[in-house]
Amino acid sequence: MKSELQNIPGVGPSMARYLEAVGCPTLDHLRGQDPEELYRKSCLVQGGPVDRCVLYVYRMAVHFAEHGQCPPDRRNWWDWKD
Repeated sequence: MKSELQNIPGVGPSMARYLEAVGCPTLDHLRGQDPEELYRKSCLVQGGPVDRCVLYVYRMAVHFAEHGQCPPDRRNWWDWKD
């Protein structure tokens, strides 16, 4: 079954599993989260550094969960870089 997280642009099955592993199995769980903290949790769960692009996806995912969409010019993970 497709996770509701996959409704977020750029989130497929693999990234949905990352989000679930840090305690965010649904959009409701993402609301109010700190993407930086989610990234730190991912590094702990994975046992070491995680590719920084995961942080960018987390930024986009939290925004999407809170607003129901992403701005037209920010629908790719790389649009959420530092």
